Amino acid sequence: MNITIFIIIVTGIISFFAFSNRQVLDNLIFQPYRIWKYNEWHRLVSCSFIHADMGHLFFNLFALYSFGNFVEESFTEIFQGKGMTLYVLLYFGAVATADIYNLFKKRDDENYRSLGASGGVSAVVFASILLNPFAGIYIFFIPIAIPAFVFGALYLVYCAYMAKRGSDNIGHIAHFTGSIFGFVFPILFAPYLLTSFVNQLIHHFS
Repeated sequence: MNITIFIIIVTGIISFFAFSNRQVLDNLIFQPYRIWKYNEWHRLVSCSFIHADMGHLFFNLFALYSFGNFVEESFTEIFQGKGMTLYVLLYFGAVATADIYNLFKKRDDENYRSLGASGGVSAVVFASILLNPFAGIYIFFIPIAIPAFVFGALYLVYCAYMAKRGSDNIGHIAHFTGSIFGFVFPILFAPYLLTSFVNQLIHHFS
């Protein structure tokens, strides 16, 4: 069993359990006030194992399955013996990093809470964009594949715009931050990946 499937199974089991057990949800959810007041730092990561509803859970796990296997296999080829470790760090590092902004902004707000694996999933998606910028990405209800790098650019613009509007309860800042983390993280360990990404774009448009 690969790591992607393992994360999906564990996340699914815990999320299902938390749907009907309020105490489990309360113990795992991201809540900056409790993190600072009671040093409950596990919440930076544990929040990725719970979701708001079935739709939220399905969307995240479907996206992780769709992109995770490719990224995991690529990491194994690129980083060899360190590939699996770096893949785990990519996913959970993004989960934690995605909430850093609200960790500080909402530290005194007792009522602020968030949950879901979107930060980690966004990181995996953007790592795949770095590795294969011209892969086709399908968006629901649109039958035409969009080049991955185009999707990535549009997604970042959308996240930034929606975060600025602040008109819904979706963590757009976390999505944006997780995405950037996922693109940058592999480059830190293999700088040539950025050169390869840029060269693929140049070659395509030249």
